[in-house]
Amino acid sequence: MKLRIAIAQLDFLVGDVQGNARRVLATALDARDRLKAHAVVFPELTLSGYPPEDLILRPDFLAAAGRELQALAGQIHGITALVGFPEQRIGMPYNSAAVLRDGAVHAVYRKQALPNYGVFDEKRYFLAGHEPCVFDLEGVPVGVTICEDVWVPGAVERAAAAGAKLVLNINASPYQAGKTHQREAVVRERLAVAQVPLVYANLVGGQDELVFDGASFVMDAAGNVTYRAPEFAEALAAVDFVCRDTVEPLPAAIAEPLSEEASVYQALVLGIRDYVDKNRFKGAVLGLSGGIDSALTLALAADALGAERVEAVAMPSRYTADMSNEDARLEAEALGCRFHTIPIEPAFNTFLEMLAPSFAGLPPDTTEENIQARCRGILLMAFSNKTGKILLTTGNKSEMSVGYATLYGDMAGGFAPLKDVPKMLVYRLCEYRNTLSPVIPQRVIDRPPSAELRPDQKDEDSLPPYPVLDAILELYVEQDKSVAEIVALGFPEPIVLRVAGMVDRNEYKRRQAPPGVKISKRAFGRDRRYPMTCGFGR
Repeated sequence: MKLRIAIAQLDFLVGDVQGNARRVLATALDARDRLKAHAVVFPELTLSGYPPEDLILRPDFLAAAGRELQALAGQIHGITALVGFPEQRIGMPYNSAAVLRDGAVHAVYRKQALPNYGVFDEKRYFLAGHEPCVFDLEGVPVGVTICEDVWVPGAVERAAAAGAKLVLNINASPYQAGKTHQREAVVRERLAVAQVPLVYANLVGGQDELVFDGASFVMDAAGNVTYRAPEFAEALAAVDFVCRDTVEPLPAAIAEPLSEEASVYQALVLGIRDYVDKNRFKGAVLGLSGGIDSALTLALAADALGAERVEAVAMPSRYTADMSNEDARLEAEALGCRFHTIPIEPAFNTFLEMLAPSFAGLPPDTTEENIQARCRGILLMAFSNKTGKILLTTGNKSEMSVGYATLYGDMAGGFAPLKDVPKMLVYRLCEYRNTLSPVIPQRVIDRPPSAELRPDQKDEDSLPPYPVLDAILELYVEQDKSVAEIVALGFPEPIVLRVAGMVDRNEYKRRQAPPGVKISKRAFGRDRRYPMTCGFGR
């Protein structure tokens, strides 16, 4: 016999239990009537969205999810639906999956492995389950697991030992570069022991700082991928299985994994789009300096939202080069975004005049540079307030790591698309974007980066060269290597000490930075949480 299972790789809104339930019902009926599927599989915590965070601590939220699950179950006929939900219990709830069929909840599985590292805090919210769940689907014993259950030995093997000939694994696995290959390698390890095929249904969409890339797949018992969904896009696809003594998936469409640059770019686009749209902003505005970071941010915003929803503002000062003004205009024209030019000289002069009596006898320093950045921040926030469009900041991870940014100036804004993107990756993403269509002038990519806040300023006046800086930051921030370990790898000790000190001193700035898309294995904010006041390493 043949068994047909539909994988619903969908984008849900955290907290919108009624809206999410409506999507589940419409999708289940579509899978039943159009795809003729026997079952449809939805992502982890379908009804609540993922991650629901402290909504799970609210009894009224859990009660609402329970009501929606029961109402949804009553409407599911002619197909089996596997739906993730937060299960309210006496004490702490469970991260659960319900098997819905014939108008009722047929079975419930409770997640056994609760991740509590990186961006995950599931032990704060949930109790762990301990029992396998195997249910009959058209005569085939099918096991259920949830996300982390496949990352560690135990749950998949227990499902197989309980008689499952096929495992359905529902997921909310967030994106980071290279994650698609990592997931498939981990599942392959589990199946080498369990010896059953597995359906991996993953969430897609942006939620605050996380992006879920989808890339759902089916793997046979030998570890071969027989189906893979596209990355960063919703999909509803049916996969057929031949069921005899064993269950074998038939070959289906296999989407090719994206290159690193393409996948990071699409993650940033999806993160911007969902943050703007789910929070009901009318669009986005950003400061366009003629530099490479703002050029990339503009391209990302236009690709995410459509050029008609994006406004770019050039705010030249006495130190802005003519080529910067020209390149900013060319970028906006190439993308079709609305473009404004507002010189900051009048505001800058006014601040200098106001402060002159108090600053008498003191030499110019970074104070005057920061005043310029804050003049721009005020103008950009005015645009945001007046238009109802979110202000996108344009700083990258290298700058934020060492505090090369101005509080209440270029850090002002509501969302930071490049917050987790190192400077050297910024260059690669610009080159990638220009392969799609030439929107970033080549000299923006080629010229030395500069904040243009004083005469002839270059970033390297204040920072090590970016290739060196990014390499040290990778070791210190993402791998937690000590100064001594980094020096032992061949980096000059004075430079390593300087970079480490800048990272440590600027935690207070990062705490005040807007959220941004996580694309690395260790992003600031949800991943890397260091004390602002700290004596270690001083």
